[in-house]
Amino acid sequence: MKIRLFLLLTAAFAIFGNAQAEIVVRDDAGRDVRLKAPARRIVTLAPHSAESLYAAGAGDYLIGTVEYSDYPAEAKKVPRVGGYSRIDLEAVAALKPDLVIAWQSGNAPTQVDKLEKLGLTVFITQPNLMEDVARQLENMGRLAGTQAVANANAERFRQRLAELRRNNAEKPKVRTFYQIWKTPLMTVGGQQIITDAIRLCGGENIFGQLEQMAPTVSVEAVLEANPEAIVATGMGDAKPEWLHDWDKWTRMTAVKRDNLFHINPDIMQRHTPRILEGAEKLCAHLDLARSRRSAR
Repeated sequence: MKIRLFLLLTAAFAIFGNAQAEIVVRDDAGRDVRLKAPARRIVTLAPHSAESLYAAGAGDYLIGTVEYSDYPAEAKKVPRVGGYSRIDLEAVAALKPDLVIAWQSGNAPTQVDKLEKLGLTVFITQPNLMEDVARQLENMGRLAGTQAVANANAERFRQRLAELRRNNAEKPKVRTFYQIWKTPLMTVGGQQIITDAIRLCGGENIFGQLEQMAPTVSVEAVLEANPEAIVATGMGDAKPEWLHDWDKWTRMTAVKRDNLFHINPDIMQRHTPRILEGAEKLCAHLDLARSRRSAR
């Protein structure tokens, strides 16, 4: 009798233990992603995902990532599995990950589907709002079992975000053109996280009505919208030379008031905690634009 009771209790404990161990996190595609245990072999398919994984305290479990995953410095040493827009599926499979973190708007859906058909567990991310960065850290912490670090960094992010929101809540709107590239002339649409950053700073994206994440627009459309400020990124810390191609359009408000600004894309176009650094610079630029209203 005692032996039978012991066996029943052991079986019940095993079942209960397994149920408790299962990790279930809903991804940005609305799917419940399940892991039997915290992920220990993770592949990320976007630079911002690799960076956020480190911020979530799970960088030690990153075994593969894509080109341009260069922050923090440790990420440069991680094996590459292609680029975010062209993934080397065989390289991903060969690493035998227990979790792949994909980027909904950046990775080709057909490639993500193929990874799942290979039997890999895929978690899809798509941070479209500033707040989503904190939620992304928390999700990664849950998936990797590093909640203590992830939740602490998420809370710090929310506190800084709230402060920025308070500091810019009542400021007059600045009509802003955010330029990603020159040829083709690219900007950000209404669902892009950068548009949320512009709103945070009291700005208004002149192409915020567009649904595409990174739409191509015409010079004529920019001129017609007549932005008060133009913010360009380009590559790295150096101001792109093509920013001053706008100088010839002397009737545009941004040109008349010398409101042609630059921000390093690494701190503005990656969905990571560093986007707050970019947002702080953006807010400072828009403050400068406001100060020039009476001067010019």
